[in-house]
Amino acid sequence: MSIQLLVTSFLLCFLPLVLIFFLFTKTTKAKGSSPTSNNLPKPYPIIGHNFHILSNRNQRFDWITSILQNAPSATYTIYPLQGPAQIWTANPAIVQHILKTQFHNYTNGIHFRTSLFDILGNGIFNVDNGDSWKFQRQISSHEFNTNSLRKFVEIAVETELSERLIPFLSAAAANKAVIDFQDILQRFAFDNICKIAFGYDPAYLLPSLPQAEFARAFDDAIRLSEDRFQELSILVWKAKRLLNIGSEKRLKVAVSQVHEFAKNIIRDKKKELQEKPSSESIDLLSRFLISGQYDDNFVRDIVISFTLAGRDTTSAALTWFFWLLSKNPEVEREILKEIKGKSDTPGFEDIKEMVFTHASLCESMRFYPPVPVDGRSAENDDVLPDGTVVRKEEAVQYSPYAMGRMESIWGKDWAEFKPERWLKKEEGGHGEKWSFVGRDPYTYPVFHAGPRICLGKEMAFLQMKRVVGGVLRRFKVVPAMEDGFQPLFIADMTAKMKGGFLITVQERND
Repeated sequence: MSIQLLVTSFLLCFLPLVLIFFLFTKTTKAKGSSPTSNNLPKPYPIIGHNFHILSNRNQRFDWITSILQNAPSATYTIYPLQGPAQIWTANPAIVQHILKTQFHNYTNGIHFRTSLFDILGNGIFNVDNGDSWKFQRQISSHEFNTNSLRKFVEIAVETELSERLIPFLSAAAANKAVIDFQDILQRFAFDNICKIAFGYDPAYLLPSLPQAEFARAFDDAIRLSEDRFQELSILVWKAKRLLNIGSEKRLKVAVSQVHEFAKNIIRDKKKELQEKPSSESIDLLSRFLISGQYDDNFVRDIVISFTLAGRDTTSAALTWFFWLLSKNPEVEREILKEIKGKSDTPGFEDIKEMVFTHASLCESMRFYPPVPVDGRSAENDDVLPDGTVVRKEEAVQYSPYAMGRMESIWGKDWAEFKPERWLKKEEGGHGEKWSFVGRDPYTYPVFHAGPRICLGKEMAFLQMKRVVGGVLRRFKVVPAMEDGFQPLFIADMTAKMKGGFLITVQERND
């Protein structure tokens, strides 16, 4: 059979499907994007919801949110072209069920672990609920006691703030420069996590804004690993990896560079531990090395996992926080009042008492959680609290992004940016004052929940509050965007603002 005949046969077989797809996306995209309770996206024989998924791939968070806002019990099952069904939910009772009540029945799942193994390996975020996870969590927990947190905020964060971030912003203000604040905050967080967890200073936030090879490789590796979830079939990326072509070839190079960076940190830390008593250099990395229970590849995976957690989550949260603050000047005024009630260099206790700032950060992450989607895979058949049947290996995905937009959880004013929803006023010795009123982690799972709840939650808040206080005391952050511009929320494993957050900074005269 000639090549021409093969091509003709291929076109005759698949052209109708292509035409149907384009016809479908033009005629039904609106329905998929904004379903009503009587018109949720319907699955089709064989292909399931795949046309809906493809036509909404550039707005998937809002698409899923609109479905869950209208679905009974805020839960809906999506059937992809390949693989098990995906049960999506914004129901706190179901979140509690999978993350706590039936914790041992819900794991990362083979698809999740396999897709992220190249970059995360056997690190704490990629292993399931076994001995390795327990060991990593136990060792890591020592880094989040009160003394460690105090050291983190009063030494690591304060140094990076006063010696790098503030001088950089001051120079940008003097030069009336437009800067990408998302990039600056990532550099700040990267320096912080490396110094406190590994005793290593990458000096990524310098006036020259160095283009660190590792940082680029890390971003590429995360993005390309996440792209595997978007393939029509797991066989597609596995075939590309086998042939070492396309995105899998680029991923291999990026992962190699990330591994080399982590191995260099481990080598230097081992040398340091040999040269002086371990008590003088106790940090997260030291604790794992001193334990002596695992090899260098295991410790390498831990370094990568904690770099991801420490660099990308707080920087993402702060990026969206400063954006929302620019749109809500009355909130900014309240935060400034609170900041000016503290010293120029507030200590650990002062930062903990910044309750209005804390509430504002919670409200910001309600709209823009650093990890907008998470989920677990069923090890055995189960029935969710709303009666939804879960088959073995099916995924139950919960969306903090969608949950922050549910009227059933936050009320009719859910679309308003209101830090006050996290606060109540109390009479104190000096008149009225705010006190913080939190939500349970299953209603607000921004920091995960259950036995795997984020160990670094308090550390993240301390860092973010100190950055907010340090920046706003000196500067006004002004988006360098046209009026009415709405940045696009995107996510690999953590959330980003597409194209960065371009701003100018102005010195405050008051």
